[in-house]
Amino acid sequence: MPKAYWIARVDVRDPEGYKGYVAAAKPAFERFGARFLARGGANEAVEGPGRARNVIIEFASMDDAQNCYNSPEYQHAKSIRQQFADGEIVLVEAVES
Repeated sequence: MPKAYWIARVDVRDPEGYKGYVAAAKPAFERFGARFLARGGANEAVEGPGRARNVIIEFASMDDAQNCYNSPEYQHAKSIRQQFADGEIVLVEAVES
């Protein structure tokens, strides 16, 4: 079964308020075995519009990635995030090698 990833691109409008999202999302990420591969840090938009914050999160499977996103814990965190940031999240299945 291939791994899967969340790829999130975010512009944070209120850094203090966004901290509430980070805290609220942590239980969902822990529950579904999320592993952060990239979180913030330097980035360069080389094609198309970029966002200030880019995050890549690894999951053991697409089921885990989907279940994390749809979990009550993450849906609560999402409601906080949407108050303080704009962005997109896509779930992507890895290529099996």
